[in-house]
Amino acid sequence: MLYKTLAETYEKLSSTTKRLEKIDILAEFLEKVSEKDGELLYLLQGEIYPEYDERKIGISNQLAIKALSKATGTNSKKIIQEWKKIGDLGEVARKLTKTKSQTTLQTHILTTQKVIENLRKLPDLEGKGTVDKKISLITELLTSASSIESIYLMRTLIGDLRIGVQESTIKYAIIKAFFPNEENADEIVQRAIDKSNDITEIFQLARKKKLKELENISLEVGKPIKAMLAQKAASIEQAFEALGKPMAVEYKYDGFRLLIHKNKDKIILFTRRLENVTKQFPEVVDYIKEYIGGESFILDSEAVGFDRKTKQYTGFQAISQRIRRKYDIEKVQDKLPVEVNIFDILYYNGKSQLDKPFEERTQLVRKIITNHPYKIIASKMIITSDEKEVNKFYKEALANNQEGVMLKNLKAEYKPGRRVGNMLKLKPEQRDFDLVITGAEWGSGKRSGWLSSFNLSCKSGKEFLEIGKVGTGISEKETEDNKITFQTLTELLKPHIIAEKGKEVTIKPKVIVSVTYQEIQKSPNYKSGVALRFPRFVALREDKPLAEITTLEDIEAELGSQRKESWKYG
Repeated sequence: MLYKTLAETYEKLSSTTKRLEKIDILAEFLEKVSEKDGELLYLLQGEIYPEYDERKIGISNQLAIKALSKATGTNSKKIIQEWKKIGDLGEVARKLTKTKSQTTLQTHILTTQKVIENLRKLPDLEGKGTVDKKISLITELLTSASSIESIYLMRTLIGDLRIGVQESTIKYAIIKAFFPNEENADEIVQRAIDKSNDITEIFQLARKKKLKELENISLEVGKPIKAMLAQKAASIEQAFEALGKPMAVEYKYDGFRLLIHKNKDKIILFTRRLENVTKQFPEVVDYIKEYIGGESFILDSEAVGFDRKTKQYTGFQAISQRIRRKYDIEKVQDKLPVEVNIFDILYYNGKSQLDKPFEERTQLVRKIITNHPYKIIASKMIITSDEKEVNKFYKEALANNQEGVMLKNLKAEYKPGRRVGNMLKLKPEQRDFDLVITGAEWGSGKRSGWLSSFNLSCKSGKEFLEIGKVGTGISEKETEDNKITFQTLTELLKPHIIAEKGKEVTIKPKVIVSVTYQEIQKSPNYKSGVALRFPRFVALREDKPLAEITTLEDIEAELGSQRKESWKYG
């Protein structure tokens, strides 16, 4: 397919904020996409491979500017000036390409296959001359691009497509294009996405207009899938109403999600962000080999830190650095040990367990695990119909430094990647949110050269809306308690800077943090309409994907609860 056809579709999608209109535009487009062009569905999400694939385009703004300079014959300084003025490198590329096209008479044809081919070479380049080779591959595309093609090429390169299309939008477009009259198509296509985690595979099968082929998709050990997520419970009484009696009650561990894949002797560990962290946790691989029976399986678990001397469980912050640690693994695993708590099973010895009720899955978990405390164990759980018994177990979890409890319907299936009502979480009313950093300021004095005063945003539909700034709770130097430093945050955020104006920078939503706060206030200063009073940094949440950060709806609900409490006790 001509890349221009895809770029024109991007343009149509960008021109509307209405979800149904986007679905209509996409459905019409997908009907025209041939089997050989199926991989362009990755491009619709700004990617070149399935979401679970660790190979990413990974081009910095600076490298993209150099390539644009070479392709258009424009000085890099002028490009940066235009970028600061316009605030979008894609629009800068469009403007410069228009100027270039007026001074040259060359005609070029760019295909989606060529775009994918060049972009897929970028992550694989290593060693001497890598930068020049990357610039050459990008320049080849930009030199051939028309003005409308250049804007979306540039945005794809830097990971900022801006067309407002999510996986769910593509899903509904597929249904409209290929199964418009099938009543059960939504659930079947969603289940296929859950198992495959590859939108191109789903499209290729959907093109045949045979739902049965989508139903036959199965889980693959070694291919990461998204974890099932819980909704909040207002109370134990409300949980019983929602889940029925009896229900399962498990510890809600204060650690990070770990999905364990085993196929014969090969073991792979994935985070909830689908990142492969097997090398960071060699001891966990040993525990799995020694204490879990089965030739092949996919397990859902939580890795929790503990103090080797006191055997007291520690919070997520204490072990968070283990996720990103690439070197000195033995040293850090001795200093920051983890216990793996297995609480669900998705696949076992060649058979999917997704459709089995939770009571069967949890029995299987306890059958195949040999518990070894402070290494690997089945999750602490009770099954009860007694509210007092739940409350006692809940208090026990808190006394063991865990977050609270998970409450589960015994008959429920496992639904990857979805926030389901048959699994609830109950924890104390802590004033904390998981938010994404969308801006910052360059510091001065002791903080010179570091970013500081970080802008915090929540999720509202497809937008990220600011609700405050945070600068406290972050350390100026390395400390024994593993506090995150300004330097660490700066290094994480710099590759995601998309605009600068004086000391202020705009940052692509990528880095997620947990913050506490004193209270929520209505505020005209932010588009969200709310602001956090005295937010304080608690932890870097590299284990969480953007889809799971706090929403504006969550914050407004907390604001409502806050007002009730204020009226009650004021």
